[in-house]
Amino acid sequence: MESILAYAIAILAAPLFPGIILKVKAFVAGKKGPPLLIKYYTLAKLFRKGSVYSTSTSFLFRMGPAVSMAAAVMALLFCPLAGMIPVLSFQGDVIVVFYIMGLGRFFTILAALDTASPFEGMGSAREAFFSMLAEATVFMVLILFYRLNGSLSFSGYFSGDNPITLTGPNGSLLLLVIVSMFMILLTENSRVPVDDPMTHLELTMIHEVMILDHSGPDLALIELGAFCKLIFYSVFIAHLLVPAKALEGPLYDVVFVVAVGAIYVAIGITESIMARLKMNLVPKFILTSFALVSFAAILTTMGFI
Repeated sequence: MESILAYAIAILAAPLFPGIILKVKAFVAGKKGPPLLIKYYTLAKLFRKGSVYSTSTSFLFRMGPAVSMAAAVMALLFCPLAGMIPVLSFQGDVIVVFYIMGLGRFFTILAALDTASPFEGMGSAREAFFSMLAEATVFMVLILFYRLNGSLSFSGYFSGDNPITLTGPNGSLLLLVIVSMFMILLTENSRVPVDDPMTHLELTMIHEVMILDHSGPDLALIELGAFCKLIFYSVFIAHLLVPAKALEGPLYDVVFVVAVGAIYVAIGITESIMARLKMNLVPKFILTSFALVSFAAILTTMGFI
């Protein structure tokens, strides 16, 4: 029951944390910024509206938002929240999770291509290419974790007898992993410097250009899925920062939530001090994360750590 309750709280709190990013960006710019609950207001407004469909679209366009949201929500089922046992867990679930998230991206791309819009086709091509590069880093992280822990399960990584944390014997390697996963978080969630979710220029968009034709409840589902996806990667990094065995009970839960919030603050600071990269530099940014994790994996293979 605790795992199910934590899962429900994570989904309900997913729209809250992006408000922290907006508040941090407003604070750095010397502004007041929108209210912390702005994303809840946005979702409520979208669900009250109706959806508009082009005559050139098919059932794929209607499936895209539902599948992308379901994939992100389903990924959280396998993620241990605050050290708790996940709702679903089995050996090899880490591979299943990332392929489920890939399925959500696939249907989002299909929905964008179904509109027959050249701009959305351009954004889909970028999304597919950049996500392919990001997947290389993710699976290199999984290979490294398998060497360190011998498990292919999220619960084995973070809530087992030998959790992988920054304070463990391989903490120096995990510094590289944390930096790499933060770069992947920015990439997979279309944040600065890879993409700018606030831009309105189609030629520079990646994710946002793919959902230009979505409206009403369909757009709300896409937004909710994006919030859940962002909290998934944030929880992944937070587990590396906060050791599960060092604290127990409610104190650990509080520290874990603070760590997740700190990651969102870091996203806000990153977006405040950096500009979006030129499109030809984005692959180099993503491959840098792959190089960092590969270096860590090579060190373990050669027995230096």
